[in-house]
Amino acid sequence: MFEEEEEEEEEENKRYRDEPLHTEKIFSDRKTFFIDLKANNRGKFLKITEDVRGRRDTIMLPAETLEEFIDALQNVSDVIGNEDSED
Repeated sequence: MFEEEEEEEEEENKRYRDEPLHTEKIFSDRKTFFIDLKANNRGKFLKITEDVRGRRDTIMLPAETLEEFIDALQNVSDVIGNEDSED
C-alpha cells in the first residue's frame, strides 16, 4: 500500500514539473522562443527554448537569478540602443 502512495506522489510531482506555471512565446524570423515558468521540488525556474525548424536549444535559469539575468539583458539592450543612436 505504501509503495502505491509513493508512486502516486511521484507521478503527481512529475505532472507538476512538466506543466508550466506561465508561458510566453516570441516569434522572430524563422525562430520561435518559448519562455516557460516552471517549478519542481527545488523551486521555480525559467526554461527558455529556441526552436528553429524543429531543432531546439534550451537553457534553465533558477528563479533566484532572474533579476540579474534581466539586468544583464537590459545592459545589452542599452549598448545596442547606444550604438544605434551613434549612427
